[in-house]
Parts: sequence; C-alpha cells; structure tokens
Amino acid sequence: MDTEFSQEDLEFQKEVQDFIEENLPKGGDMWSGRSNWFQALKEKGGWDVPKWPVEFGGPGFTPTQRYIFDLEMANHNTPMVLPFGISMLAPILMNYGSKEQQERFLPGIRDHSVNWCQGYSEPGAGSDLASLTTKAVLSEDAKDYIVNGQKTWTTLAQMAQWMFCLTRTSSDGPKQEGITFLLFKMDTPGVEVKPIVTLGGSQTVNDVYLTDVKVPVENRVGEEGKGWTYAKGLLTHERTGLAGIMNSVLALESAKENARSVKVADGTLMDVPAFKNKVGELEVELMALEFTELRTLASVSAGGSPGQESSILKLKGTEIQQRISQLNLEASGIFAAPWGRVNPGPRFSRGAMNGYLSGRANTIYGGASEVQKDVISKNVLEL
Repeated sequence: MDTEFSQEDLEFQKEVQDFIEENLPKGGDMWSGRSNWFQALKEKGGWDVPKWPVEFGGPGFTPTQRYIFDLEMANHNTPMVLPFGISMLAPILMNYGSKEQQERFLPGIRDHSVNWCQGYSEPGAGSDLASLTTKAVLSEDAKDYIVNGQKTWTTLAQMAQWMFCLTRTSSDGPKQEGITFLLFKMDTPGVEVKPIVTLGGSQTVNDVYLTDVKVPVENRVGEEGKGWTYAKGLLTHERTGLAGIMNSVLALESAKENARSVKVADGTLMDVPAFKNKVGELEVELMALEFTELRTLASVSAGGSPGQESSILKLKGTEIQQRISQLNLEASGIFAAPWGRVNPGPRFSRGAMNGYLSGRANTIYGGASEVQKDVISKNVLEL
C-alpha cells in the first residue's frame, strides 16, 4: 500500500480543513450549533454519513478519503455522533432490511432525531452472545412478537427512543440458530430501564427489563431465526469503531503534553527513560494499527467487508486505550488518588483515575479480548 497521500488526497484534506474552519461551532456554541453543523455536512454531499454508500446518500469516499476525513474530524474535536444508529444499525437495514424499513428508519437515523440503543448482552450472554435467552413468541394472530427477558450493559438506554434487539424465537439446533432481530420503541409497555453505576462513577450503561413487550412483526429485520447472521455483520462494524484509533492518536499526544508538564529533577517526566519508552512503544503500535485500518478500508472499498481484521483492530485498539489512560494515571502521581472535582493537582489529573477505571471495560464490551483472540486464532491463523 502506498503510504504517501496523492496530490488529489492532499487537496481533499485541505477541503476538509477549510470546511471545518468555516462551519465548526466555536466555544460555547458547540452544543447549540450541532444541528447547523450536521446540516452543513449533509449539504456538502453526504459528509454527515461518511461511511454510507452513495445509493443511500453517502459521499462515496475512497478508503484514503475516509481516513483523512476521520483524522481531521478527530483533530478538530468535532461534535460526536453516537454510533448505534449511524454506524451500527444503518448498515444492517441497508443490507437486510426491507425497503419500507429503510424508508421508515434511515431518515431519523441520519438527522439524529431518533436515538437508538443496542439490546445484545444479557446477564448470561455477554461475549458468548449466542447463548442469549430473551424470548420472542409469535402471538396467536401472528401480528406481534411478545418479548420477555433482560438486556444488560445497554449503553445510553435511558436516552434512546428505540432499541435494536436480539431475541430467541427457537431453541432447536445450534445456539446460533433461532435468533431474531427486532426493533421496538423504548416507551413500549413492559420496557423498564434501570441504570448501572460503573467503577468509574458513570451511569452510561443500564439494565433493560422486558416484560410481555409487544413488537409488531413488521419491525422484524430480515427472516425469523436469521438474526445471528445480521448480528455478526453489525459486530464487525462495532468492533472496528471501538478501536478508536484516531482518538487514541490524539489522546497519546495529550498524554505526552501532560507528562511534559510534570517536573522531574532537572527535566520532565517525558525525559525519564522508562516513561519515554512506554510512549515510544505505543506510538509504534498505533502506527501499525493505523495501517491495519487502512488495509481494512481498502478491502471494504473493493467490495469486501470488515472481517477478522475487525477483531484485530478491536483487540489492539482497546488495549492501547487502556495503556494511554495508565500513562495519564502515572503522570498524575499522588494527585490521581482524590479523583473527582476536588483535586489540588494539575488539571489533567482530575479525570485520570476516572478514565483509568472506566477504561477497564474497553477490553470487555463489544466482545472480550479473549473472544477476539479466539476469532483470530481460528479464522486468521487457522489453529
């Protein structure tokens, strides 16, 4: 792969930079100007949905353009987009949903008027997702599924209007069979959301209890019992996104700046060989991961899909995220202990412990590292 940007790519990079400079909300207007930002991206020619194909309104970026676009958006800290609708559900609807479902759901996903959450993990089915037990039974008149069960670690369920959910409609045959992909409103009678407070003190994940939840048959995506096939496709997109490579590049640069602000003897923490070596190792691994991502994008652009590479990206990407958070913890020293708002140390140390503790989940959600290693050993190394 040619690692140098072509003149055309450099021109595109300048175009993205100019667009950001002209349209990105500034300072206190960042939140209030979100809608105008996304509208400007849309009017630019599908830049609001950079990974969507042209036939669904996407821009038709090349792999390199997508890389450049993501890089510049991360560099300028542009408004965040929740991945559940745009990056996770939308590809499933495009590939397996009916035309009616595409027309019904994709516009709300694109204009951010509808928030989605992911009903996958259960108390007894996390990384071993195919062991899920949430049942969906077809009603006597065959118009609805009646859903009973529990989903857990459901991110931002408290803010979502809809859930895409894996349910079991049959227990016959292998556990991967008999799984059905359903969509339902979170205000449907029988849906109860209870927050989970994580080790880092956040309340972004939840338990969701489903009791006799009535889901219209027309909200089933694809065929009954084929949900595992669709779920695997969604997981590859999720795992690729969870790698967070561009954000890690920026986070590592920030960690280096933090270390330079910590005085050690006649220099700074960045002059300490042991710490500097850790930073250097991370920089090399991040660079290797970036090339892996580029190869994956090239495969997708040629008609393929993010396959086993998504497991490699997720495995290494989340481990790197944890190691960066540990660098900030080390740089904070004793000031990392009183984590929270009250902290007499440097500003970055106030969130160091919170970030470190919250980051322990990075290598678990989206498929634990052990699962990713199994996937790689079986499908890549053929062990």
